[in-house]
Amino acid sequence: MTIPETMKAYLLTGFGGFENLSYREDIAVPSPEPNEVLIKVEACGVNNTDIWTRLGAYGGSVDESNQSGWRGGVFNFPRIQGADIVGGVVALGNGVNDELFGKRVIINPTLYEGEGHLALFNAGLIGSERDGGFAEYVTVPVTTAIPINSPLSSAELATFMVSYLTAEHMLNRADVKAADHILITGASGGVGSALLQLAKRRDARVSCVIGKGKEDFVLRLGAETVHTRGEITNLKDESVDVIADVVGGDQASFLLDSLQFGGRFVIAGAIAGAVAKIDWRKVYLKHLTILGSTMGTPQEAKDLVTYIEAEGIRPVLHATYALKELVKAQQAFLEKRFLGKLAIIP
Repeated sequence: MTIPETMKAYLLTGFGGFENLSYREDIAVPSPEPNEVLIKVEACGVNNTDIWTRLGAYGGSVDESNQSGWRGGVFNFPRIQGADIVGGVVALGNGVNDELFGKRVIINPTLYEGEGHLALFNAGLIGSERDGGFAEYVTVPVTTAIPINSPLSSAELATFMVSYLTAEHMLNRADVKAADHILITGASGGVGSALLQLAKRRDARVSCVIGKGKEDFVLRLGAETVHTRGEITNLKDESVDVIADVVGGDQASFLLDSLQFGGRFVIAGAIAGAVAKIDWRKVYLKHLTILGSTMGTPQEAKDLVTYIEAEGIRPVLHATYALKELVKAQQAFLEKRFLGKLAIIP
C-alpha cells in the first residue's frame, strides 16, 4: 500500500477543556525508528486516561494547579492521545522481523522502563509519553504490538487492552482465586465490566456496585449480586474477600466495612474523587491489605490476547465515533450513560 505524507489527527495542545483539542488534516505521517512499526489505525478506544491526561490530572497532588501527564513532570505538547490501538502493520523500522508486516495487531500501550518489577512502576503510556492512536497512523515500539487472530471487528478489539489489562493486573495483585467473593465498583464501565468477566473466568463469586438502571447489564455478564450506588452504605453484611475499586471517592470507608478479616482492597481509579476519609482502625484491626494497581505486565497483555482468541472474554462495545467526533465521544464518556466502551474509527 502507498503511505501518504500527511494524515488526519486530533492534537492535544494544552491542559484544560475541549478547546485544547485541535482536529487537523495536515499532520505528517510518522516514520518508524529502529525497533518500531508503523500502524494504520483501524480503531482506538476511549478511556478515562484520555480525559485525565487532557486535564493534567495526574499531578500526584490534591492541588489542582499541579498539572501533569501520566508520569508527572514535564509534558510535551502537542500530543496525539489514544492508547487502545488496533490496526495493521504497514511499515517496519530497522531491526523488526519481516513476518510482522501486514499483520493485524493489538497494542499494549504500556511503555515499560527498566527491568523486572520496576519496568511497570516506571512505565509511561502511549498517548501520554508518546503519540497515540487518535490519528490515521501511529508508530509504536515493536515490543508493544501483539499480533491477534480473531473474528472480532477492530472496534470490538479496541475495547480490550487498557481496561482488561488494568483489570487482570488488579485481580493478580489481589490474588483472586476460585470461590473468592469479590465486590466490583463501577461494574458497568470499561474496567468494571472487564473485572467482572475476568473474575468469573477465575470462578470467583461476583457482586457489583453500579448506577441505577444498569442492573440487567451486569447480571447478563455473570454478576450474582447487584447493589446500586445509593445502597453502598448498607454493605456491612456482604462479607467479601476482595474489593476491586475503580471509582474512589468517599465510598471507600463504607466499602471497607464489607471486607472479611484478612480481606484485600485493590484500587485502580478515582473518577468519584482522588481523596477519601478512611478510618484506619478498620484496616489494622481487620488485618486488611490495601493495594494500588495500574496497567499491567507484558505477560498479562499476552495472556489477554490468548483469552480473546479463545473467546474466553467478550467485548462490550457501546458505540463508535468518527475521528472528527472525538470531542463528542469524550463528552459521552463523561456523561457515563453508556455500558462498556466507546471507540474512535479513523
